[in-house]
Amino acid sequence: MTSILTADKNFYKPIGRTCFYNDTLWLALSGTGISFSFTGKDLSVVILGDDRVLSTEETVQIEKARIAVYVDGKRILEDMVTVSEKTYSIIHTDYVQTHQVQIIKLSEAPMSIVGIRQLITDEEATLLPTPEKKKKLEFIGDSITCGYGVDDDNPEHPFSTATEDVTKAYAYQTAQLLNADYSMVSYSGYGIYSGYTEGERSTSELVPPFYTKIGFSRGTIDGQSITMTDWNFHTYRPDVVVLNLGTNDDSYCQDFPERQEEFTRLYTQFLQLIRKHNPDAHILCTYGMMNQRLMPYIKKATDSYQAECKDENISFFPLALQSESDGYGADYHPSIITHTKTAKVLAEKIREIMKWE
Repeated sequence: MTSILTADKNFYKPIGRTCFYNDTLWLALSGTGISFSFTGKDLSVVILGDDRVLSTEETVQIEKARIAVYVDGKRILEDMVTVSEKTYSIIHTDYVQTHQVQIIKLSEAPMSIVGIRQLITDEEATLLPTPEKKKKLEFIGDSITCGYGVDDDNPEHPFSTATEDVTKAYAYQTAQLLNADYSMVSYSGYGIYSGYTEGERSTSELVPPFYTKIGFSRGTIDGQSITMTDWNFHTYRPDVVVLNLGTNDDSYCQDFPERQEEFTRLYTQFLQLIRKHNPDAHILCTYGMMNQRLMPYIKKATDSYQAECKDENISFFPLALQSESDGYGADYHPSIITHTKTAKVLAEKIREIMKWE
Protein backbone atom coordinates (compact mmCIF):
# COMPACT_ATOMS: atom_id res chain seq x y z
CA MET A 1 0.00 0.00 0.00
CA THR A 2 1.09 3.57 -0.71
CA SER A 3 0.43 6.55 1.54
CA ILE A 4 -0.08 9.90 -0.18
CA LEU A 5 -0.58 13.40 1.11
CA THR A 6 1.48 16.43 0.20
CA ALA A 7 1.07 20.17 0.44
CA ASP A 8 1.73 20.77 -3.26
CA LYS A 9 -1.81 19.80 -4.30
CA ASN A 10 -0.53 17.93 -7.37
CA PHE A 11 -3.16 15.24 -6.99
CA TYR A 12 -6.15 16.93 -5.33
CA LYS A 13 -8.15 20.13 -5.67
CA PRO A 14 -8.70 21.93 -2.37
CA ILE A 15 -12.29 23.01 -1.70
CA GLY A 16 -12.62 26.27 0.17
CA ARG A 17 -10.10 27.64 2.64
CA THR A 18 -7.78 24.85 3.83
CA CYS A 19 -4.36 24.85 5.49
CA PHE A 20 -1.47 22.39 5.61
CA TYR A 21 0.14 21.80 9.01
CA ASN A 22 2.31 18.93 10.30
CA ASP A 23 1.82 16.85 7.13
CA THR A 24 -1.96 17.12 7.44
CA LEU A 25 -4.52 19.13 5.47
CA TRP A 26 -6.86 20.81 7.95
CA LEU A 27 -10.48 21.76 7.30
CA ALA A 28 -12.33 24.33 9.37
CA LEU A 29 -15.07 26.21 7.52
CA SER A 30 -18.26 24.57 6.29
CA GLY A 31 -17.90 22.77 2.97
CA THR A 32 -14.09 22.66 2.97
CA GLY A 33 -12.41 19.54 1.66
CA ILE A 34 -10.67 17.98 -1.32
CA SER A 35 -11.73 16.63 -4.70
CA PHE A 36 -9.81 14.25 -6.98
CA SER A 37 -10.02 11.49 -9.56
CA PHE A 38 -8.87 8.05 -8.35
CA THR A 39 -7.82 5.20 -10.62
CA GLY A 40 -6.96 2.00 -8.79
CA LYS A 41 -8.28 -0.79 -6.60
CA ASP A 42 -8.00 0.43 -3.01
CA LEU A 43 -8.42 3.81 -1.39
CA SER A 44 -8.62 4.70 2.29
CA VAL A 45 -8.39 8.00 4.13
CA VAL A 46 -6.92 8.70 7.56
CA ILE A 47 -8.87 11.42 9.39
CA LEU A 48 -7.58 13.29 12.46
CA GLY A 49 -9.57 15.07 15.13
CA ASP A 50 -8.50 18.26 16.89
CA ASP A 51 -7.59 18.79 20.55
CA ARG A 52 -11.28 18.84 21.52
CA VAL A 53 -12.22 15.31 20.41
CA LEU A 54 -11.30 13.79 23.77
CA SER A 55 -12.95 16.51 25.86
CA THR A 56 -15.56 15.32 28.34
CA GLU A 57 -17.18 18.75 28.66
CA GLU A 58 -20.90 18.53 27.96
CA THR A 59 -20.91 21.58 25.68
CA VAL A 60 -18.17 20.10 23.50
CA GLN A 61 -20.10 16.88 22.89
CA ILE A 62 -22.47 18.67 20.52
CA GLU A 63 -19.61 20.41 18.69
CA LYS A 64 -17.62 17.54 17.15
CA ALA A 65 -16.83 17.80 13.43
CA ARG A 66 -19.04 16.04 10.89
CA ILE A 67 -17.61 14.77 7.60
CA ALA A 68 -18.84 13.03 4.46
CA VAL A 69 -17.20 11.15 1.59
CA TYR A 70 -18.64 11.11 -1.92
CA VAL A 71 -17.77 8.70 -4.72
CA ASP A 72 -19.05 9.62 -8.19
CA GLY A 73 -21.39 12.16 -6.64
CA LYS A 74 -22.98 9.74 -4.16
CA ARG A 75 -22.43 9.98 -0.42
CA ILE A 76 -20.95 6.66 0.64
CA LEU A 77 -20.21 7.49 4.27
CA GLU A 78 -20.60 10.17 6.89
CA ASP A 79 -19.36 10.28 10.44
CA MET A 80 -18.80 12.41 13.51
CA VAL A 81 -15.12 12.82 14.32
CA THR A 82 -14.96 11.72 17.95
CA VAL A 83 -11.49 10.13 18.08
CA SER A 84 -7.98 11.44 17.48
CA GLU A 85 -7.42 9.25 14.42
CA LYS A 86 -9.54 6.94 12.29
CA THR A 87 -9.06 5.19 8.94
CA TYR A 88 -12.01 4.89 6.55
CA SER A 89 -12.10 2.51 3.59
CA ILE A 90 -13.50 4.38 0.58
CA ILE A 91 -12.90 2.04 -2.39
CA HIS A 92 -12.01 -1.66 -2.39
CA THR A 93 -12.31 -3.67 -5.63
CA ASP A 94 -10.61 -6.58 -7.39
CA TYR A 95 -9.87 -4.63 -10.55
CA VAL A 96 -8.79 -1.12 -11.54
CA GLN A 97 -11.58 1.45 -11.67
CA THR A 98 -11.75 5.21 -12.03
CA HIS A 99 -13.89 7.22 -9.61
CA GLN A 100 -14.43 10.85 -8.65
CA VAL A 101 -13.92 11.35 -4.92
CA GLN A 102 -14.77 14.22 -2.59
CA ILE A 103 -14.13 14.51 1.15
CA ILE A 104 -16.14 17.35 2.69
CA LYS A 105 -16.53 18.84 6.17
CA LEU A 106 -20.26 19.20 6.76
CA SER A 107 -20.10 21.15 10.01
CA GLU A 108 -18.84 24.66 10.70
CA ALA A 109 -15.57 26.15 11.89
CA PRO A 110 -16.04 27.66 15.39
CA MET A 111 -16.82 24.33 17.04
CA SER A 112 -14.12 22.04 15.63
CA ILE A 113 -11.66 21.34 12.83
CA VAL A 114 -10.69 18.08 11.17
CA GLY A 115 -7.58 16.87 9.35
CA ILE A 116 -6.96 14.69 6.31
CA ARG A 117 -3.76 12.96 7.36
CA GLN A 118 -3.25 10.39 4.61
CA LEU A 119 -4.76 8.89 1.50
CA ILE A 120 -3.72 5.24 1.35
CA THR A 121 -3.84 3.54 -2.06
CA ASP A 122 -2.66 0.41 -3.84
CA GLU A 123 0.78 0.72 -5.40
CA GLU A 124 -0.46 1.08 -8.99
CA ALA A 125 -3.10 3.70 -8.20
CA THR A 126 -3.06 7.23 -9.57
CA LEU A 127 -4.76 10.37 -8.31
CA LEU A 128 -5.42 13.56 -10.25
CA PRO A 129 -6.97 16.84 -9.08
CA THR A 130 -10.51 17.51 -10.22
CA PRO A 131 -10.37 20.23 -12.92
CA GLU A 132 -11.34 23.71 -11.81
CA LYS A 133 -14.75 24.83 -12.95
CA LYS A 134 -15.26 27.88 -15.13
CA LYS A 135 -17.50 29.56 -12.57
CA LYS A 136 -16.47 30.40 -9.01
CA LEU A 137 -18.60 31.55 -6.09
CA GLU A 138 -17.95 32.70 -2.55
CA PHE A 139 -20.65 32.75 0.12
CA ILE A 140 -20.35 34.84 3.29
CA GLY A 141 -23.02 34.05 5.84
CA ASP A 142 -24.22 32.76 9.17
CA SER A 143 -26.03 29.64 10.40
CA ILE A 144 -28.32 29.61 7.36
CA THR A 145 -25.35 29.24 5.03
CA CYS A 146 -23.86 26.57 7.34
CA GLY A 147 -26.97 24.40 7.12
CA TYR A 148 -27.71 24.70 10.86
CA GLY A 149 -30.25 22.09 11.98
CA VAL A 150 -31.17 21.02 8.45
CA ASP A 151 -31.11 17.32 9.40
CA ASP A 152 -33.56 17.77 12.28
CA ASP A 153 -37.21 18.51 11.55
CA ASN A 154 -38.06 19.35 15.17
CA PRO A 155 -37.84 23.15 15.57
CA GLU A 156 -37.77 22.79 19.36
CA HIS A 157 -34.42 21.00 19.26
CA PRO A 158 -31.23 23.02 19.92
CA PHE A 159 -28.03 23.28 17.90
CA SER A 160 -25.79 20.28 17.29
CA THR A 161 -23.13 19.74 14.64
CA ALA A 162 -24.64 16.26 14.21
CA THR A 163 -27.67 17.84 12.47
CA GLU A 164 -25.69 20.42 10.48
CA ASP A 165 -25.04 19.72 6.79
CA VAL A 166 -23.77 22.46 4.50
CA THR A 167 -24.47 20.35 1.39
CA LYS A 168 -28.21 20.63 2.04
CA ALA A 169 -28.14 24.40 2.51
CA TYR A 170 -28.99 26.99 -0.15
CA ALA A 171 -25.38 28.09 -0.83
CA TYR A 172 -23.98 24.66 -1.65
CA GLN A 173 -27.10 23.86 -3.69
CA THR A 174 -26.74 27.13 -5.61
CA ALA A 175 -23.17 26.22 -6.54
CA GLN A 176 -24.33 22.80 -7.74
CA LEU A 177 -27.10 24.31 -9.87
CA LEU A 178 -24.60 26.67 -11.49
CA ASN A 179 -21.91 23.97 -11.83
CA ALA A 180 -19.55 26.29 -9.98
CA ASP A 181 -16.68 25.89 -7.56
CA TYR A 182 -17.43 27.43 -4.17
CA SER A 183 -15.88 28.73 -0.98
CA MET A 184 -17.85 29.33 2.23
CA VAL A 185 -17.13 31.80 5.01
CA SER A 186 -19.97 31.19 7.44
CA TYR A 187 -20.42 31.16 11.20
CA SER A 188 -23.61 30.40 13.15
CA GLY A 189 -24.77 33.27 15.33
CA TYR A 190 -22.37 35.78 13.76
CA GLY A 191 -23.18 39.17 12.33
CA ILE A 192 -21.64 42.42 11.13
CA TYR A 193 -22.63 44.75 14.00
CA SER A 194 -23.65 42.15 16.58
CA GLY A 195 -23.80 38.41 16.89
CA TYR A 196 -27.01 36.80 18.09
CA THR A 197 -27.97 38.13 21.51
CA GLU A 198 -30.86 38.30 23.90
CA GLY A 199 -29.45 41.35 25.66
CA GLU A 200 -26.20 43.23 25.27
CA ARG A 201 -24.45 43.62 21.94
CA SER A 202 -22.28 40.61 21.05
CA THR A 203 -18.97 41.86 19.66
CA SER A 204 -17.10 38.55 19.82
CA GLU A 205 -19.18 36.88 17.11
CA LEU A 206 -18.62 39.10 14.10
CA VAL A 207 -17.70 37.95 10.60
CA PRO A 208 -15.60 40.91 9.33
CA PRO A 209 -12.62 40.36 11.72
CA PHE A 210 -12.34 36.76 10.54
CA TYR A 211 -12.97 37.33 6.83
CA THR A 212 -9.26 37.65 6.09
CA LYS A 213 -8.40 34.47 8.04
CA ILE A 214 -8.53 30.82 6.98
CA GLY A 215 -11.20 30.35 9.62
CA PHE A 216 -11.76 30.98 13.31
CA SER A 217 -12.19 27.87 15.45
CA ARG A 218 -12.00 26.79 19.07
CA GLY A 219 -10.52 23.60 17.67
CA THR A 220 -6.75 23.63 18.01
CA ILE A 221 -3.80 21.35 17.21
CA ASP A 222 -1.22 20.95 19.97
CA GLY A 223 -2.78 24.07 21.46
CA GLN A 224 -2.21 26.09 18.29
CA SER A 225 -4.96 27.99 16.46
CA ILE A 226 -3.59 26.88 13.10
CA THR A 227 -6.55 28.12 11.03
CA MET A 228 -6.31 31.71 12.29
CA THR A 229 -3.53 32.50 9.83
CA ASP A 230 -4.13 34.95 6.97
CA TRP A 231 -5.98 33.67 3.92
CA ASN A 232 -4.28 34.17 0.56
CA PHE A 233 -7.01 35.67 -1.60
CA HIS A 234 -4.95 35.08 -4.75
CA THR A 235 -5.48 31.31 -4.44
CA TYR A 236 -9.21 31.59 -5.20
CA ARG A 237 -10.82 34.36 -7.23
CA PRO A 238 -14.63 34.22 -7.16
CA ASP A 239 -16.73 35.61 -9.98
CA VAL A 240 -19.53 36.34 -7.51
CA VAL A 241 -19.44 36.98 -3.76
CA VAL A 242 -22.83 36.36 -2.12
CA LEU A 243 -23.17 38.23 1.19
CA ASN A 244 -26.01 36.97 3.39
CA LEU A 245 -25.68 38.56 6.83
CA GLY A 246 -28.03 40.55 9.06
CA THR A 247 -30.19 37.82 10.58
CA ASN A 248 -28.25 37.81 13.85
CA ASP A 249 -27.66 41.58 13.88
CA ASP A 250 -31.42 42.00 14.01
CA SER A 251 -31.53 40.41 17.48
CA TYR A 252 -29.67 43.46 18.80
CA CYS A 253 -30.80 46.18 16.41
CA GLN A 254 -34.51 45.40 16.75
CA ASP A 255 -36.42 48.67 16.23
CA PHE A 256 -33.75 51.00 17.63
CA PRO A 257 -33.02 53.56 14.87
CA GLU A 258 -29.51 54.38 16.10
CA ARG A 259 -28.55 50.69 16.10
CA GLN A 260 -30.01 50.15 12.65
CA GLU A 261 -28.03 53.11 11.33
CA GLU A 262 -24.82 51.80 12.88
CA PHE A 263 -25.50 48.42 11.29
CA THR A 264 -25.85 50.21 7.94
CA ARG A 265 -22.53 51.98 8.43
CA LEU A 266 -20.67 48.79 9.37
CA TYR A 267 -22.30 46.83 6.55
CA THR A 268 -21.06 49.47 4.10
CA GLN A 269 -17.60 49.24 5.66
CA PHE A 270 -17.59 45.46 5.27
CA LEU A 271 -18.47 45.83 1.58
CA GLN A 272 -15.32 47.90 1.18
CA LEU A 273 -13.25 45.11 2.76
CA ILE A 274 -14.84 42.51 0.49
CA ARG A 275 -14.12 44.66 -2.57
CA LYS A 276 -10.51 45.20 -1.49
CA HIS A 277 -9.88 41.46 -1.63
CA ASN A 278 -12.17 40.71 -4.58
CA PRO A 279 -11.58 43.56 -7.03
CA ASP A 280 -13.31 41.93 -10.00
CA ALA A 281 -16.16 39.98 -8.37
CA HIS A 282 -19.80 40.92 -8.50
CA ILE A 283 -20.99 41.40 -4.91
CA LEU A 284 -24.55 40.19 -4.41
CA CYS A 285 -26.07 41.30 -1.11
CA THR A 286 -28.99 39.18 0.00
CA TYR A 287 -31.06 38.57 3.13
CA GLY A 288 -34.49 37.58 4.38
CA MET A 289 -34.89 33.83 4.97
CA MET A 290 -35.44 34.01 8.76
CA ASN A 291 -36.31 37.68 9.39
CA GLN A 292 -36.64 40.80 7.27
CA ARG A 293 -36.64 43.81 9.57
CA LEU A 294 -33.18 44.92 8.41
CA MET A 295 -34.06 44.60 4.72
CA PRO A 296 -34.28 48.37 4.06
CA TYR A 297 -31.02 48.99 5.91
CA ILE A 298 -29.12 46.41 3.88
CA LYS A 299 -30.52 47.99 0.72
CA LYS A 300 -29.50 51.42 2.07
CA ALA A 301 -25.97 50.15 2.80
CA THR A 302 -25.67 48.67 -0.69
CA ASP A 303 -26.83 51.92 -2.30
CA SER A 304 -24.59 54.00 -0.04
CA TYR A 305 -21.52 51.91 -0.88
CA GLN A 306 -22.34 51.98 -4.58
CA ALA A 307 -22.64 55.77 -4.60
CA GLU A 308 -19.66 56.47 -2.34
CA CYS A 309 -17.27 54.09 -4.11
CA LYS A 310 -18.75 54.50 -7.59
CA ASP A 311 -18.91 50.72 -7.82
CA GLU A 312 -21.53 49.37 -10.21
CA ASN A 313 -20.48 45.74 -9.79
CA ILE A 314 -22.81 45.19 -6.84
CA SER A 315 -26.51 44.48 -6.39
CA PHE A 316 -29.12 43.64 -3.77
CA PHE A 317 -31.51 40.70 -3.96
CA PRO A 318 -34.12 40.03 -1.23
CA LEU A 319 -34.89 36.43 -0.33
CA ALA A 320 -38.32 35.07 0.58
CA LEU A 321 -39.11 34.50 4.25
CA GLN A 322 -39.35 30.85 5.24
CA SER A 323 -42.86 29.44 5.45
CA GLU A 324 -44.32 27.23 8.17
CA SER A 325 -45.83 25.05 5.46
CA ASP A 326 -42.32 24.12 4.31
CA GLY A 327 -41.34 23.00 7.79
CA TYR A 328 -38.40 24.01 9.94
CA GLY A 329 -35.08 22.60 10.96
CA ALA A 330 -33.73 22.65 14.50
CA ASP A 331 -34.19 25.91 16.40
CA TYR A 332 -36.61 27.16 13.71
CA HIS A 333 -33.93 27.31 11.06
CA PRO A 334 -34.77 26.76 7.38
CA SER A 335 -35.78 23.28 6.27
CA ILE A 336 -34.33 21.42 3.31
CA ILE A 337 -37.40 22.46 1.32
CA THR A 338 -36.76 26.14 2.09
CA HIS A 339 -33.07 25.85 1.24
CA THR A 340 -33.86 24.14 -2.08
CA LYS A 341 -36.42 26.80 -3.05
CA THR A 342 -33.96 29.56 -2.16
CA ALA A 343 -31.15 27.95 -4.15
CA LYS A 344 -33.27 27.85 -7.28
CA VAL A 345 -34.19 31.54 -7.20
CA LEU A 346 -30.68 32.61 -6.17
CA ALA A 347 -29.05 30.57 -8.93
CA GLU A 348 -31.41 32.12 -11.46
CA LYS A 349 -30.60 35.62 -10.20
CA ILE A 350 -26.86 34.96 -10.49
CA ARG A 351 -27.34 33.61 -14.03
CA GLU A 352 -29.17 36.81 -14.91
CA ILE A 353 -26.52 39.10 -13.40
CA MET A 354 -23.55 37.25 -14.86
CA LYS A 355 -25.26 36.37 -18.15
CA TRP A 356 -24.37 32.70 -17.58
CA GLU A 357 -26.07 29.99 -19.56
